[in-house]
Amino acid sequence: MNYSQRRIFMDLVGQTSPVPLGLEVEKAEGVYIYGKDGKKYFDMISGIAVSNLGHNNKRIVKAVQEQAGKYMHTMVYGEHIQSPQISFAKILTKLLPENLNSVFYVNSGSEAVEGAMKLAKRYTGRYEIIACRNGYHGNTHGSQSLMDNEYLSQAYRPFVPGIRFIEYDNIDSLKAITNKTAAVITETIQGDIGIKIASQEFMSALRKKCDDTGTLLIFDEIQTGFGRTGKLFAFEHYDVVPDVLLIAKAMGGGMPTGALVADRKLLQVFTNNPILGYISTFGGHPVSIAAAVASLEELIDLEIIDQMDRKEELFLKHLQHPAIKEIRHKGLFFAVDLDDADFVKRVINTAYENGVLMDWFLYNDQAFRLAPPLIISEEEIVNACKIIVDAIEVNR
Repeated sequence: MNYSQRRIFMDLVGQTSPVPLGLEVEKAEGVYIYGKDGKKYFDMISGIAVSNLGHNNKRIVKAVQEQAGKYMHTMVYGEHIQSPQISFAKILTKLLPENLNSVFYVNSGSEAVEGAMKLAKRYTGRYEIIACRNGYHGNTHGSQSLMDNEYLSQAYRPFVPGIRFIEYDNIDSLKAITNKTAAVITETIQGDIGIKIASQEFMSALRKKCDDTGTLLIFDEIQTGFGRTGKLFAFEHYDVVPDVLLIAKAMGGGMPTGALVADRKLLQVFTNNPILGYISTFGGHPVSIAAAVASLEELIDLEIIDQMDRKEELFLKHLQHPAIKEIRHKGLFFAVDLDDADFVKRVINTAYENGVLMDWFLYNDQAFRLAPPLIISEEEIVNACKIIVDAIEVNR
């Protein structure tokens, strides 16, 4: 990026940090992002678990172009019958357990979380919502109320009342769930703490406690959905089914969208007392959902999820270095722990200079994140891992 472009970017485009990466993107293809100078970078974070099928997928691009040529926005979500919304709901619900039979479209993951909070209160008549410590659910005011990180939250209080926190993967903490609790919302696998995976015992006990108290169980699979962990959704690893499933990120194949998935009897409460209980102008936008249809069809037709075990093993085989303290992982979702924040920063910077895009975690700066497109080839895995291991070596 030349000086004038960088200056305009910094001056006129809202910033989220004082030191943005500043990669000027010329194009993206497969697992690569290309800069203006023609240099290519392995996208080893998939735009933070968005580009599961890589960049410029031909099927998705074609679906977007064709739908844009038919119609784009026509009316606020829920008023017009639009074929992309019908197609996606039909395909997705056939792949899910029987109780997850209805899709309510929104614009993003945060908006799905907001909708789930409203749904739980409206359906149960209760107001208390329980979330897990170290969870991440978005940055809107309601969704951030579900996060206990004081550094990120201190500037925005007071938050939504009635929020309580329990420990993820701690069965004793489930005592906090009572007949006053409207819902428990948790990531199925916690992401931004640096990947924490709950035991089967905890997940089974959580489901039973919610059943016993009439509490809705909401799984936030915004980051772990659509094959990321080696299953279509991470809850399939546990054989524990939520009452509400929250999806976004990879759902749209690169287009912005999100949804709540639940039993129709739950979602119907948005239609009365009051009517228009949850509305969204651009929810279920036909172009975004056309992309979602193409993305889901591609994921299933090419049997991409079936390849995850082999690819996961390859990463673990080639990410070997004595400075690595631990690799926490599920599918193609890795936290590589170096136990030193400055070390992690140097490794990420060196890898970037050598053509690999990585990132750290919001709540854990002592590990770096790897979440490449699921389409990454075995050769690309080996090549990317070599660059990463070399970056660790030169910075140790």
